[in-house]
Amino acid sequence: MNERDRRTADMPDPPRMPDSTALSTTRSRRTDAPHGPRPDAPRYLPGISAWMGVWRRNFLVWRKLAIASLFGNLADPMIYLFGLGFGLGMMVGEVDGTSYIAFLAAGTVGSSVMFSASFESMYSGFSRMHVQRTWEALMHTPLTLGDVVLGEVVWAASKSVLSGLAILLVASVLGYARIDSLPIVLPVILLAGLAFASLAMVTTALAPSYDFFMFYQTLVMTPMLLLSGVFFPLAQLPAAARHVTEWLPLAHAVALIRPAMLGRPIDLPWLHAGALAVYAVAGFAVALVLLRRRILR
Repeated sequence: MNERDRRTADMPDPPRMPDSTALSTTRSRRTDAPHGPRPDAPRYLPGISAWMGVWRRNFLVWRKLAIASLFGNLADPMIYLFGLGFGLGMMVGEVDGTSYIAFLAAGTVGSSVMFSASFESMYSGFSRMHVQRTWEALMHTPLTLGDVVLGEVVWAASKSVLSGLAILLVASVLGYARIDSLPIVLPVILLAGLAFASLAMVTTALAPSYDFFMFYQTLVMTPMLLLSGVFFPLAQLPAAARHVTEWLPLAHAVALIRPAMLGRPIDLPWLHAGALAVYAVAGFAVALVLLRRRILR
């Protein structure tokens, strides 16, 4: 045997490529494994508690500008409360057996929750999703898209709780609301905040730019503010209009908040709470589907 034959004999045999039958069998076993889908399968539904990291991240950022943020969220509702309450209230007198400013205070709590939760989901959420690309960075961690969206919605609802609670405390100090209504009003504020944040997140999922949010403010939020019993009783509306307002989430929130703040019994509490819960769950589900198409494509 010459030197060339000896070197050839010492070389290992080249690896054999599996045939197509073996390869397909291996793939089917990997796909049908009893441990669930492959690790690289796309996941987007929220986990049980992973979204709390997103909430905490937003809280730590907000804490640096907390005072300015609180003043900004409280400016408009306080102007409505004292401007219309004292000015228009001098001419109106009593409404539904109470002073107009006490009547308006409860409606202002509901409207403050709507604006605070909606603006946080739209403007701040859009900035973190599209401009700052914070969501993209978060999804490079074990977090799913559902974790990010749920964390954003709960965070927006948390900010709305601060706004509504501040107005409730001011109205209580001035004698226009009962402070013992807090155990009832606080869960309603949180539930309403989740509903408005989820609905606004649908707009965020569709928005190409900040200008798009003006459509939601003009066509949804403003009519809801005027037709949900914030400034006057719903009984003053025509019958056809009342049937429309019964479907508005702000009307359900005000129907729960006002009687509690005035120390009156609440009519059909579970109906109003259930309607807000449906808006929260349905809005979140629609927003998650739309955001999945937009981000995970």
